[in-house]
Amino acid sequence: MTATTSPVNPVLRVAPAAPAEAAAHFRASLVFHADVSDVAAVLAAGGDPGFVVLDSRSPQAWDQGHIPGAVHLPTALIAEQAERLLDRNVPVVTYCWGPGCNGASRAALALAELGYRVKEMLGGFEYWVREGFAYETWEGRERHAADRLTAPAEAENCGC
Repeated sequence: MTATTSPVNPVLRVAPAAPAEAAAHFRASLVFHADVSDVAAVLAAGGDPGFVVLDSRSPQAWDQGHIPGAVHLPTALIAEQAERLLDRNVPVVTYCWGPGCNGASRAALALAELGYRVKEMLGGFEYWVREGFAYETWEGRERHAADRLTAPAEAENCGC
């Protein structure tokens, strides 16, 4: 008798985690991350959002465009300027260019090491613009049409 082997499914080559382990992982992920659409919705609602948004990019990037109301604090300056610009009792949501940049993670780490509560905004400034939210430049306020791949016209957000 000849044994036959099935091709290995690359998706299931490593088995999924047990449900309780998966729930713990994804709960932990949400502790560290915020969604662009959620940040925009809270800011658009007005009033005190309960957090401050921090742009950790260079002055040149800030001038090209940033989230209205964000605090500009490049990562390299966090250690010397965070205490002057941020209230340690208010959570900070960091962002940088986008998913291909880890500047927001580095800024969040620097702030956490100084005792701040932090989250990273997934997608960064790139997805803020791609989802059609208004932003400010050195010339004034701008807004681009939403990218249909990130913000379908029939939905207010990704529907997540």
